[in-house]
Amino acid sequence: MKTRKEHDFIGELEIADDVYYGIQTFRAVENFSITKERLSNFPVFVKALAQVKKAAALANFELNLLDENIKNAIVFACDRIIAGEFLDQFVVDMIQGGAGTSTNMNANEVIANVALEYMGHKKGEYQYCHPNDHVNLSQSTNDAYPTALRLALYELLFDLIESMQILKTSFDGKAKEFTHVLKMGRTQLQDAVPMTLGQEFQTFAVMLGEDMQRVREAQNLVREINLGGTAIGTGINSHPDYPKIVETKLQEVTNRPFVTATDLIEATQDTGAYVQVSGVLKRVATKISKICNDLRLLSSGPRAGLNEINLPKMQPGSSIMPGKVNPVIPEVVNQVCFNVIGNDITITLASEAGQLQLNVFEPVIAYSLFNSIVRMKRACITLAQKCVDGITANEEVCRDFVFHSIGIVTALNPYIGYENSAKIAKEALQTGKSVYDLTLEHKLLSKEELDEIFKPQNMLNPHMREVKGHKQ
Repeated sequence: MKTRKEHDFIGELEIADDVYYGIQTFRAVENFSITKERLSNFPVFVKALAQVKKAAALANFELNLLDENIKNAIVFACDRIIAGEFLDQFVVDMIQGGAGTSTNMNANEVIANVALEYMGHKKGEYQYCHPNDHVNLSQSTNDAYPTALRLALYELLFDLIESMQILKTSFDGKAKEFTHVLKMGRTQLQDAVPMTLGQEFQTFAVMLGEDMQRVREAQNLVREINLGGTAIGTGINSHPDYPKIVETKLQEVTNRPFVTATDLIEATQDTGAYVQVSGVLKRVATKISKICNDLRLLSSGPRAGLNEINLPKMQPGSSIMPGKVNPVIPEVVNQVCFNVIGNDITITLASEAGQLQLNVFEPVIAYSLFNSIVRMKRACITLAQKCVDGITANEEVCRDFVFHSIGIVTALNPYIGYENSAKIAKEALQTGKSVYDLTLEHKLLSKEELDEIFKPQNMLNPHMREVKGHKQ
């Protein structure tokens, strides 16, 4: 295997000549074998790193800090990476020591070596285009890495919102389909008052719609970047005009409204935006998990459970019980939600553990956020396409629950009073007779009055009765 010699201040190493990364990336690969998930597992992050480096090169050139030939070569390399090339060269583990330095150097080295080939030089001939002196010019890991993280999060949150919309649309569709299906509402797992299955599914859609708005608000927080702050936010080793110029260049490169923080020292150490994003993800996960719990309850049985809805049959449910089918899609989505909630704890602790002018734990924050968003996105699409879209209603079961429920006695309160309603409910429980029959038996209301009261439209909406010319 052909190799090339590269050196850093620790020493010299032989690097395989067919790879585009260099000695610092090689050391990181040897040092960090934690998750076995590399930067390449998250292409949006690799793209974001290249966008940061491209914007920096353009800004440095405008400030007369970078030769035009080198600038062109760096931009060429970045454009190829942004287009999806060289992904396999981003080999550092997502969780690493050094506050992301290994990630930053992986990007710097790959970009430098691609640029060198473009310029007609060999990999490793860094005197012509250096990973630190040219690709990392006016930057530090401490501003390049978090800026790339925020660029990636911004895009991933768009993906999450889109997947949540797919799930919301599925619930909206079922809400319309089930608008006529009368069923029993329940509180504390006990019969309450009637509603429709459509109303129940519409609630799920509304919950998702509210959380989509919360995600959009959280997405807005990651627009603020600290690029230009370099090591701790003071901007050491950068031109005074660099922050504003690189902000403009980054906006042009990404076509996104990223803005430079007003206080770069604060922005370099503050990871509050990540905590906020993670908290919103936890909220989404909590509510979607609750929805999955409801779907599993409503489909329980089929003979000894509620059996109000049928979930699509996806696979045999048991290795010992023939005919058993499990709600595997809601179950797997529940588990994704548990994972997201657990990641929130990791992000909270990592953010709290920051010290002085830098939080060195951003790699685990990045890894946890990326996983939460990507898995939640996949879970929403899976739940929509493999479960919700195929749900059917057991209309007779739903209707029987309503008319055999003690809970419908609530509808009689305005007509026969609470005390009489309570007596009817107690007798119905003891005898097994229906509320309807007992009300007639005790001559509390006529059949015509009962039929009017128990019309679905009167049980499902606000409804007042008239007594002696007055409404109650």
